[in-house]
Amino acid sequence: MKKFFVILAAAALFCSCSQNRDQILKVYNWSDYIDESVIPEFEAWYQEQTGESVKVIYQTFDINETMLSKIEKGHEDYDVVCPSDYIIERMLQSGLLLPIDRDFGSTPNYIDDNMSPFIKANFAKFNGGNLSALDYAVGNMWGTTGILYNAAHVADEDATTWDIIRNDKYTGRIFIKDSARDVYSQIIFKVKEDALADGTVTADELMFYTGDENLALVEEYMSQVKPLVAGWEADFGKDQMVQEIGYVNLTWSGDAVWAIDEAAEVGVDLRYALPKEGFTVWFDGWVIPKYAKNTKAAKYWINFMNRPDIVIRNSEECGYVACSGSQEVMEAFVDEEYPAQDLSYFFGEGADSVHVNPVLYPDRSDIERSSLEHDWGENTEKLIQMWSRVKGDNASPMTAVVIGACLVALFIAVVMSRKKKTSHRKRK
Repeated sequence: MKKFFVILAAAALFCSCSQNRDQILKVYNWSDYIDESVIPEFEAWYQEQTGESVKVIYQTFDINETMLSKIEKGHEDYDVVCPSDYIIERMLQSGLLLPIDRDFGSTPNYIDDNMSPFIKANFAKFNGGNLSALDYAVGNMWGTTGILYNAAHVADEDATTWDIIRNDKYTGRIFIKDSARDVYSQIIFKVKEDALADGTVTADELMFYTGDENLALVEEYMSQVKPLVAGWEADFGKDQMVQEIGYVNLTWSGDAVWAIDEAAEVGVDLRYALPKEGFTVWFDGWVIPKYAKNTKAAKYWINFMNRPDIVIRNSEECGYVACSGSQEVMEAFVDEEYPAQDLSYFFGEGADSVHVNPVLYPDRSDIERSSLEHDWGENTEKLIQMWSRVKGDNASPMTAVVIGACLVALFIAVVMSRKKKTSHRKRK
């Protein structure tokens, strides 16, 4: 409700006041992805740094494609938005982005000074023609895709492989993200594991395997999975895991962190694993759209969002992991409760033994099995069609039971008015 009034008041101000457009910054971001108290702080900081005033109009979206559609049509002149990796790639290739100027005068360049080498390497893999994504996008949050499981009912060994989702021991207890792209990108690791093992193909090359043959392999695999699945979900899977309705969930690390913490409060032991065959990492990043009107304030916004103290506050608020590789950020998440992780790939030399939650920051040995998803281009429609065939049109009896349980859980949640983070990664 607070967010609604912030947006409404800002919109009213925009419509009624006589300010010039260069005194307005229009931000379009994921829901539940920022500590909103940083917005007025940015306005004050911008005044201090530039001597100019600016008012932020802050709006949110839940699906990448919704945001992209508005940008493509030019119906909205957003100054800065935060799309996911494959959408950044698509926007680059379509000429929808402007370069992000790094000239901040006497203001520190928090973007490049704190950029993680891991983030830099992955963003450099996106290439729209001859353009480097590093000039057009700055990382915001990142995470992994893996297996959330109930340790009381699932053996740790079973969770080391994607085959857990077609293990009939867990029939009716498996929840899978309703995301064609994310599921395909994990299962291709499984169906091509022999080629990966003998070096015929690399993990990075595998992410470009979008042809008919590979779609058919994944579809065949998922046809074996389908009878075991309790539900295809965009957000409710983590609740089912906490309530022990589900034992296995193909999900994102951000949802896993929330579920593990919630489950611990009620005595349920949930864990998160990154399968041995390989898995994907994902990123969201700040970009300046082609139709932006206030590129100066936009670049300062991106710079401010990379200031370590702001990074930490936003991460703590939304539960996701920031792309910043600053020492301050690393130290903020150190927790001696966890075993040491080799995070030198992310924070650089000297970070080879950091006690931190491995769900947030996986060890180098795990990350070496990962790769980054890419835009499917003209094959996107084939992917969507494959996914529709996998799920089918008819809900199973178990799905009906799950839906009923979800409705009961929703009612209880409303009555108890418990605040929780929701997934922001609704992708096609």
